[in-house]
Amino acid sequence: MTMTYKNPLIVFALEAEARGHFDGLNVLYTGVGKVQATHALTRYLATKPHPDIIINCGTAGSQNFAPGTVVCCNRFIQRDMDVTPLGFPQYATPFASFGTVLETGVAVPGLPTGTCGTGDSFDTSHSTQHDYQVTEMEAFALALIAQSFGIPFTALKYISDGADDSAHLDWEQALEHAA
Repeated sequence: MTMTYKNPLIVFALEAEARGHFDGLNVLYTGVGKVQATHALTRYLATKPHPDIIINCGTAGSQNFAPGTVVCCNRFIQRDMDVTPLGFPQYATPFASFGTVLETGVAVPGLPTGTCGTGDSFDTSHSTQHDYQVTEMEAFALALIAQSFGIPFTALKYISDGADDSAHLDWEQALEHAA
């Protein structure tokens, strides 16, 4: 069964990722990183009518998916959360109800799915050894806010680079294709 949404909110970190292709739609630009994403989406939801789905679009790195692939993420990890010295598992937010992985999101038929590792750094050293296949900087925060407001969520990530030492060059070149 395919669900139809009449009032989606499309969320990007940067206008450069949309390139004007989404003008006229309900779009929110949050800024880069988990804090800015959390602030912008929470402020939006506190002041505007709630959307019936939040769609996070943007670029991401991966060594598991080829550049140019659009991946639907419905599992999220805070890749930079590390409280292991206090006895918590890697990626676990202490005392949070969701454990190490936040499982939320609407799957999009026909798109590959993956676990998204969100962190406040541009990842240039990701490897296939990690517990996530896609790396970026906002989706975990957006998914958590959407879940807390009871709004369906999906993250569609355009793989722009290999999350390696040339990632910054590949990302800049991929922005037009990503939009």
